Formats: sequence, structure tokens, C-alpha cells
Amino acid sequence: MNTEKFLVKEGSKLDLTKHATDLTGDYTDKDAAVKDLQANVKRLRELQDVFYAHDAYSLLIVFQAMDAAGKDGAIEHVMSGVNPQGCHVVSFKQPSSEDRDHDYLWRCQKALPERGKIGVFNRSHYEEVLVVRVHSEILQGSQLPVEVKNDKNIWKKRFEHIRDWEQHLTENGTHILKFFLNVSKEEQKRRFLDRINEPEKNWKFSMGDVKERGHWDEYMKAYTEALSATSTANAPWYIIPADKKWFTRLAVSEIIVKKLESMDLHYPTVTEQHKIELAEAKKTLEAE
Repeated sequence: MNTEKFLVKEGSKLDLTKHATDLTGDYTDKDAAVKDLQANVKRLRELQDVFYAHDAYSLLIVFQAMDAAGKDGAIEHVMSGVNPQGCHVVSFKQPSSEDRDHDYLWRCQKALPERGKIGVFNRSHYEEVLVVRVHSEILQGSQLPVEVKNDKNIWKKRFEHIRDWEQHLTENGTHILKFFLNVSKEEQKRRFLDRINEPEKNWKFSMGDVKERGHWDEYMKAYTEALSATSTANAPWYIIPADKKWFTRLAVSEIIVKKLESMDLHYPTVTEQHKIELAEAKKTLEAE
């Protein structure tokens, strides 16, 4: 699969309306896509084992999307084969009082994956230039100096903060992949109705979801500017079509697998002394 078409190139001018939400590439058969996803899940497990043993890098995977775009399902299916000891998923909800008493990157900084591990952010620091931008009352109600809350250039400055922070992470061994799951307004409506009509899905729905839907155009503007301003060579954004969940999951898995394969990973080299110890241990065990 050619995943380059989903990449937001650094410095490019983004127009989200030109990114199809129902694209499935060369796949007309869902079964074929599911089969290829299973192969990628298996390959990801193999790569993660070496990644964990290599213990020089970490991988941060960021998911952002409108409600019902399929973030949870993508994480569940793509990461289903990964050893839980080497992967950590963090879902960012509303900031706590402790979070609000720190800078807006603090809660994400402390949730970063350690070397050898894969960290997945279900929503992330980007909420601070998305939902906070759409709902100005959040910013105005925050514990920030008045001059910061009233700064006309606050979003531009936050984009700079985020780029600098992500560059700092990459220069210290953290590889970053960022996915925007691009669902259409029509498909979101269909999924919301499914959640209402199917009792086992009722728990997934809240009235707040419909209220947020009323800000659709504002969110699209915020996403457009955020993705354009913060997609870099070291921390790229990928806009993944999300109307067909089976294709979304396959595309995400392809990009993650290719990323890990590009890292020249290897198991630690065993020293000559260690080889001697292994031989002695083998002889002792076999003699029992």
C-alpha cells in the first residue's frame, strides 16, 4: 500500500476537503484488507520484540479524530498482537486540577513511553489547540496569566511549542507518528444513530457528542491549521480515511510497520564472556 498519499508534508498548505474520507485504495474486498491487517499485526509483534530488546528508541503514536471516527477500534485491532509489557495506551480526558496547575504539555510529558516501549496517545497534547481553541471558555477559565489568555498569537505560539517539544523528543530517541482519522460528518451521524439504536452501544453515547457535532466546521478549521503547522519530517501527521474502519486499521498498521522496519533494529550483541557462561550453563543443566 502506498501510504505516502496520507502524509501531510512539512510546510504544505492543507485542504481537508481534498482528503476523501471513504478511500480504500486498491482494496475493493474487505476480506483481503482484514487478511493483510492480520499479517501486519503478526509482523508488528515480531518487530516489537526486537524493538524492546534493542532498548535505544521509544515510539510514540498519537491518535486524534472527531467523535466516533474509530480511534479505540484502530488501537485495539492494530495493537492486538503486541506484548502488553512493551506497550502503554493513555487516553487523555479532561485535565485534572493537578494538570491545570502545570503547563499544558506536562501531563503528556509524564506519560511518554520509555526506551524500548511503544506509547499510544488516544487524544493528546493536540487537544490544547483543538477543543480549547473551539471552546474559548476553556482557555479563559484556565489558571493562566491574563496576558497569556488574551494573547492574539496564542495558537501560533502553541504550534511552535509543540514542534519544539516533539523535536526535542526525536533528538532524544523517541520516534513519533501522528494519525488524524478523517471521518465524514455523514458517517459520524450514522455511527451516532447506531449507538442510540443498539442497546449494547448506548454506553458509548452522550448528549455532549451531538453538541460537539454542532461545532464541526470550527473543528475542521482548527484541525487544518494544527496539522499544517505541526507536521514535520520527524513527527509527521497522516490523514487516514476513516469511513471504512477496516481500511483505517490496515492503513495505520502499514505505516507503523514501515516505521519500525526503517529503524535498523537488532537484538543486543552477546559478548564472548556471555557465550562462555551460556555454554557452562547448558553443560550444567544437561548434566542434571
